[in-house]
Amino acid sequence: MSCLSTERVIVVPGVSATAGRVRWAPARSLWIGGMTLAALGLGPVFVTPGAVLLFLAISAVTLCLGHSIGLHRLLIHRSFEAPLWLERLLVWLGTLVGMAGPLGMVRLHDMRDWAQRQAACHDLHAHRAQPLKDAWWQMHCRLELDRPPLFAPEARLRDDPFLRWLEATWMLQQVPLGVAFVLVGGMPWLVWGVAVRVAVSVTGHWLVGHVTHRSGPQGWAIDGVAVQGHDLPAAALITFGEAWHGNHHAWPGSARLGIEPGQADPGWWVLTGLRRLGWVWNLREPQDLAPRAGLRRV
Repeated sequence: MSCLSTERVIVVPGVSATAGRVRWAPARSLWIGGMTLAALGLGPVFVTPGAVLLFLAISAVTLCLGHSIGLHRLLIHRSFEAPLWLERLLVWLGTLVGMAGPLGMVRLHDMRDWAQRQAACHDLHAHRAQPLKDAWWQMHCRLELDRPPLFAPEARLRDDPFLRWLEATWMLQQVPLGVAFVLVGGMPWLVWGVAVRVAVSVTGHWLVGHVTHRSGPQGWAIDGVAVQGHDLPAAALITFGEAWHGNHHAWPGSARLGIEPGQADPGWWVLTGLRRLGWVWNLREPQDLAPRAGLRRV
């Protein structure tokens, strides 16, 4: 079965999106496993109102401004433009979420997106495994394809010294944040501001991805692809619009994810506020984009 290339993932003869094996990724597993154990063991011991408020505030900033706007909508999809200082601030905030470095996030996203666009793909890329197995695969393992495509990021990503530095130090980026939290709020702030936040953010990201690639309402479908995107309306606010994943599959280059009337998209609200300040521009919406091949209304 022949495969198709995407912008950064290039198909060479013999490539397969289905043949491969899932292997344990020690560094990744120990990182999220350690954070999760610390959150479960120390979170209840060091819980205070201030620590919980810190957790909520820092999670909102890093997940919304950092992950959704900085890493996903800007660095990966270039769905809007921003000055370099703001782009780097947003990407740094996204790195603090604790999933991976910025280049690693681009690779993880683009390889999954490439696989899902094929006629068939491996179960890991489709989230087909049952929840506990899929959680283990997604957060503690990596997929090694027997005949993988080439990942070819553009020079603005590959050669950017700031991105390369963040990629090499993404776990260590929690250290200065943790030191500041200890100095201001002691152990409760450290536990809830770092360990609980990272564990909840990474696990929540997996959970939303698991659900939105398996079932749920759809406004759009794409014919001929291995995986469809679904919406999760109940999580629209806490995911800052990312739960409108059916919309995102339909219009991946759109900075606006809640594109239908009544679809809450806090990430888009933040972007329109930044546009009023003149800090972002050229925000793309579906009407600015060419429809994907095979796209149809459900």
